[in-house]
Amino acid sequence: MSSSPHENTRSLRTEASPGEAFSRNLALVSLIALFVLCLAWELWLAPTGQGTLAIKALPLLLPMLGLWRYRLYTFRWLSLMVWLYFAEGAVRATSESGMSAWLAAGEVLLSVAIFVACAMQVRQRLAAAKAASAA
Repeated sequence: MSSSPHENTRSLRTEASPGEAFSRNLALVSLIALFVLCLAWELWLAPTGQGTLAIKALPLLLPMLGLWRYRLYTFRWLSLMVWLYFAEGAVRATSESGMSAWLAAGEVLLSVAIFVACAMQVRQRLAAAKAASAA
């Protein structure tokens, strides 16, 4: 009646569902777009000072590999970290004018897209784990 460890590992999923793939791809594309936006904004499009604020784009490199590899932990902490970019975008969208205000609005939209995609991924993965444990 006891099952071998190999039988238990066969029941583990090895491929993402279409919904999980969509939310991961949305998060990854939005994260890359936010990284490019932050660099372009601070270095070429509407630099503040001598472009030193471009350093704000560097933390966005950290979660890219984790998203690519479907690391649930990465989706969880990125969904929290992205609110820093949302806050900066919201402040700058309402306090600056011209090109900077439009770029800040883009930062807000991309931040929200990343959060929604991460939340979708976490919910889908937890639901799949719950269904697998019930089966």
